[in-house]
Amino acid sequence: MKIDTAYLAKNIRLLVLNMVYKAKASHVGSCFSIADIVAVLYGKILNVKPSDPKWINRDRFILSKGHSAAAIYAALALRGFISKDDLKSYGESGSLLMTHVSHKIKGVEFSTGSLGHGLPFATGKAMAAKKNKKLWKTFVILSDGELDEGSNWEAFMFAAHHKLDNLVAVIDYNKLQSLDSVENTLGIEPLTDKLEAFGWAVKEVDGHDLADLEKQLEAAPWITEKPSVLIAHTTKGKGVSFMQNKVEWHYKSPNPEQFDLSVKEIENSL
Repeated sequence: MKIDTAYLAKNIRLLVLNMVYKAKASHVGSCFSIADIVAVLYGKILNVKPSDPKWINRDRFILSKGHSAAAIYAALALRGFISKDDLKSYGESGSLLMTHVSHKIKGVEFSTGSLGHGLPFATGKAMAAKKNKKLWKTFVILSDGELDEGSNWEAFMFAAHHKLDNLVAVIDYNKLQSLDSVENTLGIEPLTDKLEAFGWAVKEVDGHDLADLEKQLEAAPWITEKPSVLIAHTTKGKGVSFMQNKVEWHYKSPNPEQFDLSVKEIENSL
């Protein structure tokens, strides 16, 4: 089943906003950063069955930047893995919908929170598929700041060495991490050159261009016997003007006035 990605992206943002506001939680900017990528994956790319989350031939999706959990929960609700009513408990004490993505939720393959774990796990999944001659693919979303973790670079080397062309990574390159810019914290450029040197097929894309995201992800792998990585240039807080490119929205929860303004902007501009 393929769904309109613009509809998905808009409603992912609205559901994220409601979840974060109700729970007085954080990471709304990070969720908005990947909302369009997630919409394309769940609307057009991933071969999955909401009625059978453990279907053996499903594509595997891993959210390595686990703090953007709300965006995945929203997508899962919109696709029918879970109900929208389930989202009401997000971030509450004892809720399965933890603020870092949890495998206890239908449709979630792997719990993440500590950065640098998603790509190694995804690499293992891709290796298992190759060994067992399975045709499903593994997709993983990483953050740019997460590339500071050495475990990712070990996984980049391993995947290329074993020619895992059934592995597709997407880097959410919004240029902000933690308390500052990526450049000021620990520069990762020249990123394309580094990834190519590590043996990956690399492409760059506007991470909010739904059509181009679909085109590139649908075509992966771009080179036979090479894993693929899509560097998605994004904007933290995309969709709400006063959140965009503001590092504080990695942590802040909107107040009532900001919530109302955000809802209006998302409904009217996307």
